[in-house]
This record gives sequence, C-alpha cells and structure tokens, in this order.
Amino acid sequence: MEPRIDDLLSALAEPTRLRALQIIWDGDEHCVCELMDRLGVTQSRMSRHMQRLKQAGIVTDRREAQWVRYRKRADLPEDWVTIIGDIIRAMPPLPGTACQKRAA
Repeated sequence: MEPRIDDLLSALAEPTRLRALQIIWDGDEHCVCELMDRLGVTQSRMSRHMQRLKQAGIVTDRREAQWVRYRKRADLPEDWVTIIGDIIRAMPPLPGTACQKRAA
C-alpha cells in the first residue's frame, strides 16, 4: 500500500510521536526504554505512539528478546524524509540520556 500524506501529517500532529521521531531520526535503532526515559512517558503510552508511527509507515521495529527497537524506515519516500527532517530541525533539541539496555 502506498504511503499517504494524510497518514504522515496525522502521525506528526501528536507531540510525543514527534519527539520520538526527533530521537529516531538519527538513523540508529532506539529501544522503547530509551524513548520512555527521554520523553518521560509510560511503556504502554510509548508503545501506542510507536505503533501509530509504524502504521503510518514512518518507522520499523525489531524485537530483541523482551525489547523492541525502532528505527526510521529506510525506504521512506524522499518527500517524507524532507518534510520530517525540516520539522525536526525546527524543534528545540531534546536532552540526551543513555539507555542501559543496549543492542548486542
């Protein structure tokens, strides 16, 4: 199914999802625990937001034991990459914290 721009805009309209993308946009994988810690949200809330970003076709996930790691989709349409990148560059930076559950 072809990604739709209204799905992108709807996904970006929620501040927690947008801040999660700000973290993920570096191209690395990020575990839910890191996203929770950095954004100050519960695991269930973070998982719901990440599922919405996945449904919109913006991120992909990978399970590693009990952890789920997210990254931006490698095959995103170039105009989506430009839109998201421009929005993220306009946002104030988030403080960094290290997750203790690193990928092996």
